[in-house]
Amino acid sequence: MNKLQRQLQDSKNTLQAVIKTAVDGIIIINSRGIINMVNQAAIKLFGYSEEEMLGQNVSLLMPSPHREDHDAYIDNYHKTGKGKIIGIGREVDGKRKDGTLFPLRLAVSKVEADDGLLFVGVIHDLTEEKAAEEKIISLNKELEQKVEERTEKLTDVVNKLLQSNIKLEQEVKEKEAAEAALLKNEQELKTALEKEKELNELKSRFVSMASHEFRTPLTTIASSAELIGMYAHTDQQKKREKHLKRIQSAVTNLTGILGDFLSLSKLEEGKIMLHPVQFNMEELLIEAVEEMQSILKPNQIICKNFHNTNGYITLDKKLVKNIFLNLLSNAIKYSDAGSSIWLDVKIEDKVIHASLKDEGIGIPVEDQKHLFSRFFRAENAINIQGTGLGLNIVKRYLDMLGGKIWFESSQGNGTSFFFEIPVD
Repeated sequence: MNKLQRQLQDSKNTLQAVIKTAVDGIIIINSRGIINMVNQAAIKLFGYSEEEMLGQNVSLLMPSPHREDHDAYIDNYHKTGKGKIIGIGREVDGKRKDGTLFPLRLAVSKVEADDGLLFVGVIHDLTEEKAAEEKIISLNKELEQKVEERTEKLTDVVNKLLQSNIKLEQEVKEKEAAEAALLKNEQELKTALEKEKELNELKSRFVSMASHEFRTPLTTIASSAELIGMYAHTDQQKKREKHLKRIQSAVTNLTGILGDFLSLSKLEEGKIMLHPVQFNMEELLIEAVEEMQSILKPNQIICKNFHNTNGYITLDKKLVKNIFLNLLSNAIKYSDAGSSIWLDVKIEDKVIHASLKDEGIGIPVEDQKHLFSRFFRAENAINIQGTGLGLNIVKRYLDMLGGKIWFESSQGNGTSFFFEIPVD
C-alpha cells in the first residue's frame, strides 16, 4: 500500500470514528435510499441493531405517509435536482423499532463519492426539548389559568369593594342628609324660638310704650276738656283756645302713633305693595316741608337745597313722601327751638341722593347699632315722645324701593341721615 492509499485509509478511519462517536445520530444512504452506514447514536435512537439497519431502505425509520412516499421523493430529486429537505433541514417524526414515534430535527446533505451519490442525514433527538416545550406550554396554560382565576377573584373582590363603597357612600349621603335635615330643623326651631322670644319682647315693649305714649295725650285731652268746661265766660276765650290747641296737638300725636302702628302692621303682613306713579320730585319735597311747618318749634327753620329735582320721575310717591316726612319729623322732634335743619336733595345718574342734618341731641355710640330696630329708643330720647318705629319703617320702605340709608351722629352734636333711591 503506497503512501497516498494509507493517507486515504487514515482519513476514512478518522471520518468513521467521528461519525460513530457523534452525539447526534448519523445515517448515510445511497441514491436508492438504502442505508450504508449508521452510528451508535442513530442505533440507540431507533432501537435497531446495526445489522438490522444496514442494507434496509431508510423509510424503515419513517412513519406514514412519508414511509410510503419516500422512494418517490428520491426519484423526483434525481429527475429535477430539487429536494424538499436537502440542505434545508426540518423537524419530522421518527419511528422506532417498537413502533413509537419521537420528534427529531433532520438535516440532509449530499455527497459525491467514487461509488455514486450519497446522502448524509444528521438526526438530533428533540424528545427532551419538545417535552420541555410542552411543559412550558403546560405551565403557561396553568399560569394563565391561575391568572384568570386570580383575576376573576380580584374582580369579585373589586366588585364587592365597589358595592361596599357605593353602599357606604349611600349611607354617608343618607347620614349627611339626615344630619342636614336635623340641622335645618334645629335651625328652624332656633329661629322660631328666637322669633317667639323677639315677639314676646316686642309685645312687652309695645304694651309698655303704648301705655305711656297713649296715656300722655289722653290725659292732656281729658284735663283740657274739663278745663274748657270751666271757662264759660266770654273773657276766658283765650284760655279756651289754649286748651283747644292742646287737644288738637294731642290728637295729632295720637294720629301719628296710630299711623306708625298701622304702617308696621301692614309691613309685617306684607300688605304694602309698590304703586309707582309719575310725579314731580321738587313739588313733593315742597309739600313735605310745608306740612312740617305746623310742628316746628319756635324759631326752628328748614333750610332747603334742591338740585336737578324739578322733573318727573316714576316711583311710589306715597312711600317716598312718608320717608321725607318721617325724617323731617324726627329732626324737628329731637332738636331744640331756634335750631336749623338742612335738607339737601339732588337727582344724579338716575339716583335720588338725599341728606337731612339737624342740630339735635345726637345718638349715643352704644345705641347706634340698634337705631333701625323696632320700638328702639335711644337712652337720651326716653323722655321725648315717640314710638321707636319711625326709622324702622323708613328703612323698610327704602328696602322696598331698592334704596339704602346710613347716618353720622355723635351725642350732643346732631345727626345726619343720608339715603339713596334708584329712579326708573
